[in-house]
Amino acid sequence: MKKIAFSIMLLCGSFYFSAAQVGIGTTTPDTSSILDVESTDKGVLIPRLTTVQINAIVNPANGLVVYNTDLNEFQFNCGSPAIPDWSQISHGSSVKYSNTNTTANLNSGAYSNIPIFGSLDWNDNTSLYTVAGNVLTINTTGRYRITANISYRVPTVGGSTDTRVSVEAQIAINGTPTGTIGNTGYVRHANGHTEASLHITEVFNITAGQTISVQTIRGGNSAPARFRSVGTSNIYVEKIK
Repeated sequence: MKKIAFSIMLLCGSFYFSAAQVGIGTTTPDTSSILDVESTDKGVLIPRLTTVQINAIVNPANGLVVYNTDLNEFQFNCGSPAIPDWSQISHGSSVKYSNTNTTANLNSGAYSNIPIFGSLDWNDNTSLYTVAGNVLTINTTGRYRITANISYRVPTVGGSTDTRVSVEAQIAINGTPTGTIGNTGYVRHANGHTEASLHITEVFNITAGQTISVQTIRGGNSAPARFRSVGTSNIYVEKIK
């Protein structure tokens, strides 16, 4: 009788330890895993939900993973069940443009949009980013990293206005210059210094429908400043959350 009871206990114990790990496509799941899935011709498909459906999940666990079919990206809850924070874990959708214009004056007396949206390098999501003229519209609320690089030159026009030219730049949200200011300091013909560059990287929370542009303003004398050459200035926008 004791032998029978011991055998039952041993069997139950073996079942518990084997049930602690699950193997699909393998009879020897990795010892560090609770679930080990192996296949040479299939993948794992997790739940696919719209943004509305994701937001309707009641008390989503921290670490819960879903695929957002509206945004075409994986998301996980990095917040709490009570206050979820859905963050993307797939690649960020980005867009990049480079200048083609080399005649516009970047050294104007008031902030104005510059024609940096010339040649499209890529647009990962045309429903997310749309461009018209010198502005880009963001169509989905989120957090975005924006990088603008501006290379400019001051052509010789004669007189003292050639000296002490200092172009300033800012990212503009809905036409309002916002955040970091880029400034090159003075460009001076007297010292043979006629070219300079501006570099800005900013992160903004942007609401769907808001626009992004790059604006410059005169920070010194009034000589014209122009893009140095085609493709030497660009703007890069990436959705990071």
